[in-house]
Amino acid sequence: MKRLALILAFALSAAGFASAQNIVAVNSEKIFKSIDAYNEALTQLDQMAQQYQKDVDEKFKAVEELYNAYMQRKSTLSQASQQANEENILKMEKEATDFQESIFGTDGTLMKRRIELIQPIQKQVFGTIEAYAKEKGIDMVIDIAQNATMLYYSPASDHTQAIIDRLKAAAPAAADAAAAQQ
Repeated sequence: MKRLALILAFALSAAGFASAQNIVAVNSEKIFKSIDAYNEALTQLDQMAQQYQKDVDEKFKAVEELYNAYMQRKSTLSQASQQANEENILKMEKEATDFQESIFGTDGTLMKRRIELIQPIQKQVFGTIEAYAKEKGIDMVIDIAQNATMLYYSPASDHTQAIIDRLKAAAPAAADAAAAQQ
């Protein structure tokens, strides 16, 4: 009986604690898509990725063409010549793979450019969310963008538009500050 009372008291205090929390939701995807600089950065990154992919495809196509040419004349080549051709093909394939990794890898050119373009926007958004939460006395901000574990939230707890409005209000001031620095 004592144990049941203890469990019931714990459950009631936990429910009271949870209701005392000030928790709001925001949709970061919607926030980011409302920022022109973010959309422009994504467009630029997509264009870069397409061009880089063409370059990578050309390198692998050259390897494939060399391999096909080698296979057609393999029977007419000496053993030493066959080995030299195979080594050359493997070398070109490794170069193409290394090039691909240098562009699309985790430390590649495209990732570095993505960080360069997107990170300042992320810092601005997250800073705005933090400032908004502190100003409004919010204890926790939950991101509802593509969150498969979010089962329900009240639209009244969604503060996405308030964050967007705050970012848009700050945009002219940031543009003026950037212009003054130039």
